Amino acid sequence: MDTNEPRGNSAGGWSQFGDTPPTAGGFPGTGPGLPPPPPPRQGFLLGRKAIAGLALAAAAALGVAALGGGAVGAYVAGAARPAPTATATAASPVFRTVADQLTIAQVAEKVQPSVVMIQGQTAEGSGVVLSEDGLILTNNHVVSGQNALTVKFNDGRTAKASVVGTDPATDLAVIRAEGVKGLAKATLGDSDQVKVGDQVLALGSPLGLDGSVTSGIVSALDRTVTVGGNPGEQQLPPGWNRQGTGSETTTLGGMIQTDAAINPGNSGGALVNAAGELIGINSAVSAEGVNLGFAIPVNTAKLVSGQLISKGTVSHAYLGVSVTNAAGQAPGALISQVASGSPAEKAGLKQGDLITKIGDTTVEGGDTVIGQVRGFKVGQQVEVTYVRDGATQAVTVTMEEKK
Repeated sequence: MDTNEPRGNSAGGWSQFGDTPPTAGGFPGTGPGLPPPPPPRQGFLLGRKAIAGLALAAAAALGVAALGGGAVGAYVAGAARPAPTATATAASPVFRTVADQLTIAQVAEKVQPSVVMIQGQTAEGSGVVLSEDGLILTNNHVVSGQNALTVKFNDGRTAKASVVGTDPATDLAVIRAEGVKGLAKATLGDSDQVKVGDQVLALGSPLGLDGSVTSGIVSALDRTVTVGGNPGEQQLPPGWNRQGTGSETTTLGGMIQTDAAINPGNSGGALVNAAGELIGINSAVSAEGVNLGFAIPVNTAKLVSGQLISKGTVSHAYLGVSVTNAAGQAPGALISQVASGSPAEKAGLKQGDLITKIGDTTVEGGDTVIGQVRGFKVGQQVEVTYVRDGATQAVTVTMEEKK
C-alpha cells in the first residue's frame, strides 16, 4: 500500500531470519567451574503496567535490518581427561573469554544508571537516557495520551518531564526531564553487528519494579511484528490467533527477537549486548507464547530520535502500493493498488504484481513490505523483485517522502 493504508486480511508470517545456526556470543563466567544455570524464563507482555493496558499506538512500518553491537562470545571448553587412577573423570567446563568482556553483573552495573522509570497518569514504562541534560528515549505508547510525566532515575531522584516529539509509525518518542544535569547517558551500539545467539540484558521497570534486569539471547533478527492499539490488549506477531488488536494496527519491521524476560513496564527500556551497548528498545511481546519479546533496533532509534530532537517530527519513506497476502500458501505480497504518481508507479510496478523480495529481505506477506518500507530513508534506492505473468523481474524504486 502506500504502506500506511489498510491492507487486506493478514495471515502473513514473520520475516524469517533463516536457517543459519545460532552463533555463540555472550558474557564470561563469573568464576571457575560450571556456568550458572540460566534464569527462569517468563512470558512477555507489552510495556505499560497491567492496570493501564498494553496499547501500542504506532502506525505503519519500520524495516531495518537488525542492529547491534554484537559482543565477542565466550565459550565453554571442557574435555574429558583421565584421572591418575584407572577411572576417568570429566573436567569441569570453564569459560574462556576475551579480556575486555564483562560479567552479567558488571554490564548491569554499567547500564542501570542510564535506564529510567517513566510514570504517567494511567501508564508506566521505561526509558533510556540520551543526554546529560535530560533527553530520554522511550516508546510512543508509553507516553501517548499522558498529560503529566514523571521520571525516576536509578539514584532515586525524580523529575517532571515533557514530550519533545513522538513518532507513532515507529513507536518511538523522546521526552525531556526538567531541571536535571550530569545524567549518565547510554552508550549506543552499532547493532548491525548483532548475531543470533548473542547474549543480551533487558533493563527496565516491569510492574513498577525499577532497576530490574533480566538476561537472555538474541533469538532471531529481522522479525516483522503486527501490533494493535487498544488499551488492555496484548500485542501479537502476525499470523497468530489475533493479529494485532483493535481497529488500528501497526506493523514494525526489522525487530530483534529475544527470550529475555519482559513484563508490563519494560517498554521503552534497554536491550544491551555483552559490552553494555544499547542495541534495542524493548517494545512488543507475545501474549500467547513464552520467551518472545521484540525490540526496535537501535540504529532505527538513532535515526528517529535525531529527527525528533532536531525538528519534532520524522520523515518517512513512501512506496505507494496497497498490498495483500498472496493467495494460498504462496509467499509474497500481491499489489492490489498502485497510487498515481507514486514511486512504485514511476518504477513500473502494476496492480497484480507479486512482490517476493524488497531490498535484501524475502517477502513472506503484506506485513513484510509494510515493515520494510518504514526502515528506508527518503531518497534511498531499493530493488524490488516481483513476479508478473509467471516471470520474475526486478526494478529499482527511489523512495519519496510520505506527505
